[in-house]
Amino acid sequence: MASDGDGKGRVATAPGAGGYGYGYGYAGFEGEEDRKWWPWLVPTVIVACIAVFVVEMYENNCPKNRSQLGGDCVAGFLRRFSFQPLRENPLLGPSSSTLEKMGALDWNKIVHQNQGWRLISCIWLHAGLIHLVVNMLSLLFIGIRLEQQFGFVRIGAIYLLSGFGGSVLSALFLRNNYISVGASGALFGLLGSMLSELLMNWTIYSNKAAAIITLLFIIALNLAIGILPHADNFAHIGGFATGFLLGFVLLARPQFGWMEHHELPQTNQPPKYKAYQYILWVVALVLLLVGFVISLVMLFKGKNGNDGCHWCHYLNCVPTSKWKCNT
Repeated sequence: MASDGDGKGRVATAPGAGGYGYGYGYAGFEGEEDRKWWPWLVPTVIVACIAVFVVEMYENNCPKNRSQLGGDCVAGFLRRFSFQPLRENPLLGPSSSTLEKMGALDWNKIVHQNQGWRLISCIWLHAGLIHLVVNMLSLLFIGIRLEQQFGFVRIGAIYLLSGFGGSVLSALFLRNNYISVGASGALFGLLGSMLSELLMNWTIYSNKAAAIITLLFIIALNLAIGILPHADNFAHIGGFATGFLLGFVLLARPQFGWMEHHELPQTNQPPKYKAYQYILWVVALVLLLVGFVISLVMLFKGKNGNDGCHWCHYLNCVPTSKWKCNT
């Protein structure tokens, strides 16, 4: 958060995954909840994801394990770290078998081989250099400001739990013949938490309409991109829903009567949580726990989410004359 020239207005700007941003004023009481944290967790996560990608490429070793599809390794001068042929991986990355070996989301292995750890490990893997750069830039723009505002504990919890929630929903609906990797679910969780934080702390923000319209546009745009082939929109939706509920639980700010505080500046009344904030906190926590329990029970019982929702596959990919969704 940054102050304006007279030190009274509080402004927070948080760009979205597509590089967009929105601003809204905070005219509340500046206390412990309003301090600025030094962000270290988000840069650490970025460095960790880059390191994991380097290990992916080392393990892949394209010159030695060239695909049966044919073609030359991309950037062959990198030798062992060169990329798979573009016809196999247009994102400049390893083979599917390497990703699967290193912990990609695989329904069959999770359910039938008791490898539930893949629900977490897949968050740290990326399908290619392009995939990695896009996700890490998004995390940098979104995560840094959130960590500055709310600290590493809350933002770290939202990031990991949203990634986990996205993995669970993805596994429920994608099932056989697909693997999934990437931090997109966790990133959508941060976007969801931004929306619920704005709603939860509605009374302390100015420019409310502009803020929520801009944020909803960013979210809708990114979800719309997810209906293209090869994108895992179920991970996006699961991560967003988890982050949205976690925002109500973890990102509430104590408030007070703003007009009363400015009309009576001599009072030292501390900010308090409002009744609606307690209600939202309880409802969100219950929905989050119930959602996780039901989803995990369905997953490990081998249930197919599409059996109970015959149209849900359109949330992940919409077929057109230009592309098919079963490739």
